[in-house]
Amino acid sequence: MQLTTKVPIRKADIAINYASKIVLLGSCFADNMGEKFQYFKFQTTVNPFGIIFNPMSLANIIERSLKQHYYTEKDIFFHNELWHCFDVHSELSNPNKETFLNYLNELLDSTNKQLHDSTHIIITLGTSWVYRFVETEQIVANCHKVPQKQFTKELLSVDDITKSLETIVSLINTVNSKVSIIFTVSPVRHIKDGFIENTQSKAHLITAIHSNNQEPATSNYFPSYEIMMDELRDYRFYAEDMLHPNQTAINYIWEKFQQVWISEETIKTMDIVETIQKGLLHKPFNPNSEAHKVFIQKLEAYKLKVQKEHPHIVF
Repeated sequence: MQLTTKVPIRKADIAINYASKIVLLGSCFADNMGEKFQYFKFQTTVNPFGIIFNPMSLANIIERSLKQHYYTEKDIFFHNELWHCFDVHSELSNPNKETFLNYLNELLDSTNKQLHDSTHIIITLGTSWVYRFVETEQIVANCHKVPQKQFTKELLSVDDITKSLETIVSLINTVNSKVSIIFTVSPVRHIKDGFIENTQSKAHLITAIHSNNQEPATSNYFPSYEIMMDELRDYRFYAEDMLHPNQTAINYIWEKFQQVWISEETIKTMDIVETIQKGLLHKPFNPNSEAHKVFIQKLEAYKLKVQKEHPHIVF
């Protein structure tokens, strides 16, 4: 008897291994997946500009990075004792204007290099709802607690999103034609927009991705949202807010991603890395015992083996 529906997935053509260079951009679910990559010691860059939910803001920050369109004083503003930029998350905001500008432009340079060098770029879209700053008509990535009356809220059309995704793919392929671009939709429900509005928002994202996803060699789709909705159709897989996937759900979706995108040989190394990671967290009852000394020796042997094969890994 089958008690759940399974989302069909197929093995990717260009698998991720420990030589891969991975960039993750987008919503908070990109952070969740990025934490997994970092735990297993892949070469990973995660949301350098902070969480960005909507596709137009993602296209903007990718374009600025690749065209090295640096930030100036006109691109930032002072509010609540901090300097902010509407293109980036508030976690980057800073009380010092020069420090903030320099950091933003350093991020543009480092992201430019990472997009040039990457083998896999994973883009997680969160919402089609956007806020437009009335004064400049700019769609913002973050409102930074500026009064709501200074923004208008709107739903991006499928065409608007499709154009943004085409821009992202085109810009990246111009500088890095061999990269695999993986699109996914965040399973986090944005209920603050409304139940029906959240469904409409996700539908626009999914439709636009598939409108843009005609060439699998160029871009790919991983069904994070569908796995959450169909395979994990139960509130026990949600955090206390009943909106975000809990750790069990994140682990499940990660395992599915691993089956599709990570090579079998690499998974063997990941198992060793996880043994080391768990060993490093182990708190011995008697640190001077012979058993613990043997345990430490085995752990060091594992570390040497992994670091010999993959010198970039540091524990």
